[in-house]
Amino acid sequence: MSALIINNARVGHEPIPSSLYVEDGRFVEALGREATACETLDLEGRLLLPGLVETHIHLDKACIMQRCQLQAGTLAEAVRQTRAAKAEFTEEDVYRRGAQVLEKAILQGTTHMRTHVELDPQIGLIGFNAIRRLQADYAWAITLDICVFPQEGMLNNPGTEELLRFGLENGATVLGGCPYTDSDPLGQIERLFELAVEYGCDLDLHLDFDLNPEGMTVAHVARCTEQHDWSGRVTIGHVTKLSALPKETLIPLGSRLAEVGVQVTCLPSTDLFLMGREHFHNKPRGLAPLAHLHACGVTCSVSTNNIGNPFTPYGDASLVRQANLFANVSQMGTVPELLQCLAWVSSESARMLRLPDYGLTPGCYADFIVFDAPSPAAVIGEISVPLMGYKRGKRTFERPQGRLLLPR
Repeated sequence: MSALIINNARVGHEPIPSSLYVEDGRFVEALGREATACETLDLEGRLLLPGLVETHIHLDKACIMQRCQLQAGTLAEAVRQTRAAKAEFTEEDVYRRGAQVLEKAILQGTTHMRTHVELDPQIGLIGFNAIRRLQADYAWAITLDICVFPQEGMLNNPGTEELLRFGLENGATVLGGCPYTDSDPLGQIERLFELAVEYGCDLDLHLDFDLNPEGMTVAHVARCTEQHDWSGRVTIGHVTKLSALPKETLIPLGSRLAEVGVQVTCLPSTDLFLMGREHFHNKPRGLAPLAHLHACGVTCSVSTNNIGNPFTPYGDASLVRQANLFANVSQMGTVPELLQCLAWVSSESARMLRLPDYGLTPGCYADFIVFDAPSPAAVIGEISVPLMGYKRGKRTFERPQGRLLLPR
């Protein structure tokens, strides 16, 4: 049985470095007598954190900017441009582009990821098959959960539900939705809940993606969550309409989401890029107000969404950078606030995805990353880059520290 001894590691805010022990891919209180092939890792006082958790990304349509012609920079244009590019996707193409993003994410310290995959009669199973291959090929470094969803509508797009069912019966573990692209948004939400209950899977919905407070569907999602007793198994992403609500309206709604167990993901890079383009001055930020939702008891996360496409033309798959971006735009700068932003890409994200055995205590999987940073808050404040990472106790990457070449 393989084992790892980690010496001189700073864990959390403990000022004195400590030792941790890994056996058979998990942290343990102490190594057993049967442990063999023991490796020792001396961190020399560096900071050790659990691996980061990506809750919402689209691997299948990443890295396609060179195939698109960005002009208006709106959500509607992004949907159109991506639909046109998607017509030329092949399985190998999706695999290659997805692998580029996965490798970047691994190097940035991500050890668990939920990726959304589009299923519709146009794309068929091309993207799904490619992502399934990536799931298997990169399991040594990252756990990949697949969420199948109807980007092009569902009730108005015959054949889509059959594809979603196929995905859930062949490796997908989460069902997604995009009600605002459907001819009947509320009807799509209701049907998705019925399917989720039938398959016993979690739901993750793209929702309320503009800055007009009218026409919100989040209350309907809350009703369906309560009706189907699906508490803690429903996540809504974007929800930028929430940023347009006054506090006296937001807080009761946040309390309602907490009560029924609906979770919220903010995608800062995408939401900042797409929202508020109709404003010349006093541009709204357009980010879901996670701090207020968290105070209401809502489980929240910060995530990447897209990289290198019309929804988000840039990105390096760094969750630390996304958390820093959210903190900056949301004016969160104290140590407790920065720690909360870190939690939204780590422990809170793990809670959102209902990950078992996440953390650094005995019994948890030994998925961890190492930083040369003075504190966990400084990781976010300084956009620190991880020096190395481990998955199930095996090293997956390392990055040499930069050094100044002083003049002689």
